[in-house]
Amino acid sequence: MDHTNATTSLSDWGVSMDMHGGRRSPAARAKVDRIWKACEEDRDIEALVQLATSENGLVDDEVRQKAWPILLGHTPPLKCKDSLDRAAWTDLPRHKDEDQVRLDVDRSFIYYPKNETEPGLDRRKKELSAVITQVLRTYPMLSYFQGFHDIVQVFLLVLGVEDAAASVSRLSLLRIRDFMLPSLSPSLAHLRLLPTILQAEDAKLCQHLSKTQPFFALAATLTLYAHDIQEYGDIARLFDFLLAHGAVVSVYLFAVIILSRREELFDIPADEPEMLHSVLSKLPKPLDLEALIAKTMSVYGRSPPERLPFRAWAKISPYSVLKTTRGDFRRQTIDDGIALFDRQVSQVRREQRIDEAKATLWKYRRPAGRVGLAIFVGVVAFSLRKGGFETYAALALRRLWETLGPIGRR
Repeated sequence: MDHTNATTSLSDWGVSMDMHGGRRSPAARAKVDRIWKACEEDRDIEALVQLATSENGLVDDEVRQKAWPILLGHTPPLKCKDSLDRAAWTDLPRHKDEDQVRLDVDRSFIYYPKNETEPGLDRRKKELSAVITQVLRTYPMLSYFQGFHDIVQVFLLVLGVEDAAASVSRLSLLRIRDFMLPSLSPSLAHLRLLPTILQAEDAKLCQHLSKTQPFFALAATLTLYAHDIQEYGDIARLFDFLLAHGAVVSVYLFAVIILSRREELFDIPADEPEMLHSVLSKLPKPLDLEALIAKTMSVYGRSPPERLPFRAWAKISPYSVLKTTRGDFRRQTIDDGIALFDRQVSQVRREQRIDEAKATLWKYRRPAGRVGLAIFVGVVAFSLRKGGFETYAALALRRLWETLGPIGRR
């Protein structure tokens, strides 16, 4: 595997380690020994998580090749359904998003590897396209999103073209599934946690940002920060941390980045949400990753999801990766991911039907009257039941009646 110029910096340890036998410092060697032991001898996930979270993470790519698949829930050599047939996928039908994949791959590898030759860059782009296309054709229900290629190129550089697809498949179905659904609404649910984390940690700052919608965090959280971080060593180290923890930790990390910019943000008037959005949509440079990671864990421990205000956590879908990657989630299989995907899609469709019905009733609220409203609500409930949404019929009725309740009092 060629990792030329894709070197993980360990500046704090006074050493860099590449894939060609570069020296490790005594501190790095001692940590690597503990990582190997956790991976091979003890299969101690808790120890591996702690090591991936601690300063300098998993040290270098040689270690990551062993540890990342374990953090994702499998161990190479890949077996059974975790393995993708590298020969057969090319015969599968084209995925609907392959044209967009091609456009995004053409603008990949902008920041790293550095000093890459033109032929070398072309080769990497072909490999990246192959990995993404293999995953999408094998699991055609997945919807590609712009920025997915930023994530996959990191996996490609670390794991190599032979092993990247299996890990990216598990990542897609089990860790970032919310971002690969046919609707954006599950992704936006991640962003809606941001104000509640800020409220729990710094109510004054949260109030200052209250006129600014949290869409500024979409690009970073959607791509696990790979779209914004330009140094290979930094993004590889951050992936050590993110893969070691549940999906919600990525949201906490962004909240901590906001908290770290408190003084800068208070210099911008609260009644200038466009300016605040512009500032918040760009990560500060340089990023002190180790400090941010340490503070993220502190905030997460102090204000865990279940204790966030406004019942924010209760509003998250039970099928969202925010909830399904908590606890012993590494035992989940690809089939589990597909089943959760299907349940999320069904839930999103139910909610869309309810919202559409509410919008329709609101549009015709004035001429409806009590009798017309009752008939219309009954028709909507019947259509929901006919469409296989029996368990949500009562919920639909309640939501619809709440929406137009005042009509009957006019």
